[in-house]
Amino acid sequence: MGIGGGVVIVPVLYFLFTLSNQYPPELAMLVAIATSLSCIVLTSASAALTQIRAQRVHWHIVYKLLPFLLLGSFSAGYVGPNLPDDSLRWFFAVFIGLVAIIMLTSWKPKPNRALPGYMGSSVISALAGLVAGLAGIAGGNVIVPTLIFFNVPAHNATATASTLGVPIAGIGAIGYFVSAPANNTPNLFGYIDVWAFVLIVIGAVITAPIGVRFAQRVPAERLKRVFGAMLSVVALRMLLEPFLL
Repeated sequence: MGIGGGVVIVPVLYFLFTLSNQYPPELAMLVAIATSLSCIVLTSASAALTQIRAQRVHWHIVYKLLPFLLLGSFSAGYVGPNLPDDSLRWFFAVFIGLVAIIMLTSWKPKPNRALPGYMGSSVISALAGLVAGLAGIAGGNVIVPTLIFFNVPAHNATATASTLGVPIAGIGAIGYFVSAPANNTPNLFGYIDVWAFVLIVIGAVITAPIGVRFAQRVPAERLKRVFGAMLSVVALRMLLEPFLL
């Protein structure tokens, strides 16, 4: 889906951490987000390499959006830990719920719409980077629908988002590491759970190229609907979390 896996990693880790009482709820979401970003550096690299080889990446968009995407993602490491309790979980759920609605509807962009100039693209990319960092994602959830909005074909949008996801996740993970207070918690490196990171990366790096090859064989409209359906399930589960524990 060109999303790096964050929409799966973050809620699963959050539920595992809270159900097992490994971390208190206010810390569990931060650890899930930081760990997700760290994993995505490698999972997105594997997928991005496959997309690059398939020549689906729009490099002029990468160069245009990347600087302020990095700025926004890094700043999330300082914004996230200072938000009120539970706000990150609600933010994550509501955000991906909105993205799911966009992807599931039959909305079509105006055919003459294109990416704005440098100033407009800088604002869009800075906000997208901040959202990606706060949600623990590689940015595909923001970048894919944004590029589709500006008439980039769905397959090229997912390929470009996958390529951008590597530096976005990397700088976001660094932001959370720099902002984390000193702690003596076993297996916790900054806000990153080391064991979760290692085990997720081993599985994800192996299977991400399989997902890319599958996506290239699926019609663009079907790809959008699968994307939206997956996000709807995750958003609903996150919103209902207080009632299910």
